[in-house]
Amino acid sequence: MPITDDAKDLQEDLTRLRHDLHRQPEIGLHLPRTQERVLQALDGLPYEITLGKDTTSVTAVLRGGHPDAGKQEAAGDTTARPAVLLRADMDGLPVQEKTGVDFTSQAEGAMHACGHDLHTSMLAGAATLLAEKRHQLHGDVVLMFQPGEEGFDGASYMLREGVLDAAGPRVQAAYGMHVFSSLEPHGTFCTKPGVMLSASDGLEVTVLGAGGHGSAPHSAKDPVTVAAEMVTALQVMVTRQFNMFDPVVLSVGVLHAGTKRNVIPESARIEATIRTFSEASRLKMMEAVPRLLKGIAAAHGVEAAVDYLQEYPLTITNEDETHTAEKVISELFGERRLSRWATPLSGSEDFSRVLEEVPGTFVGLSAVAPGGDPATSPFNHSPYATFDDGVLADGAALYAELAISRLAALSQPA
Repeated sequence: MPITDDAKDLQEDLTRLRHDLHRQPEIGLHLPRTQERVLQALDGLPYEITLGKDTTSVTAVLRGGHPDAGKQEAAGDTTARPAVLLRADMDGLPVQEKTGVDFTSQAEGAMHACGHDLHTSMLAGAATLLAEKRHQLHGDVVLMFQPGEEGFDGASYMLREGVLDAAGPRVQAAYGMHVFSSLEPHGTFCTKPGVMLSASDGLEVTVLGAGGHGSAPHSAKDPVTVAAEMVTALQVMVTRQFNMFDPVVLSVGVLHAGTKRNVIPESARIEATIRTFSEASRLKMMEAVPRLLKGIAAAHGVEAAVDYLQEYPLTITNEDETHTAEKVISELFGERRLSRWATPLSGSEDFSRVLEEVPGTFVGLSAVAPGGDPATSPFNHSPYATFDDGVLADGAALYAELAISRLAALSQPA
């Protein structure tokens, strides 16, 4: 029976799990209820389970049962046994849900607005499929259930705690998946070799002036006008100091100052997100932004505290592993379900940290409602973003088949 048919048999169970997770989203690195539900899904399956020390992560290792899988160990070479990693993030967002679905979030101010409830459910489904097909595994599979992707860098915690070496020898390939509530037609798998997602950094600026009366700005040092000039100057800098074919995206999300219209405040606050698509532009921004802002402050006789916060690196997929994923997608679902992106997406991911360590790839999957318009559907992180349950079985099947086929290939002599 094709693995897609086996996965379809799990559809109802995966839908129930997804709805349960969606009703009770948790934010950050500590997701005790989500961890409990993952452990329940793995209960009774032949996995070696390790829980995170500093987070509520779950690492589960399945030892392959194919006759070839033990040959290396029998010969005394335990390092030759191949292993691959499959990752799903589990955390929600501080967003008040407004979708109106009948399984809407019951947590005040929290929502699975980025589809991580689907990722967790799909990987739980893959865990069942892989356990049932253990005899086909030419090596071991590491399942990485990760908290804290949304701005908490949960991948770094799991890397420090040894997730890549959980099976013994380091995994030789890693695969992640992400659903989208727009962009592509329902059920489309999206890939891109090379730079797939931007790097993400943060900017926090405090302009320090001297307060005074709104009627006498010459007697004060107005931080508001300086902050306003900084916001404009940052945009001009991007267009004049950076190559348009190596884009930089800088968006100010916080601009705050003052308490009353006739009072010049002592300080003003700016916060921005910065996205870059090459390491060269990222390094250049780290140097150029503080120089520009401190120069503007000095020109106006005020001070500026500038914090440039390095966050997630570029998500760079391995070309060979991406081709492997494309081949598996085409064989399971047909080429019409596959879309190779021509340009990267300006979102960012901490799965990038895994891909810095081992070859792998990242696959997108459209969960737009069947017949829905991907051009107008609310995008991920929106309080109105909805994700269709119908992709759960396909996502589980792809996770599982990636592990099965890649381990078979890794077991072959070089």
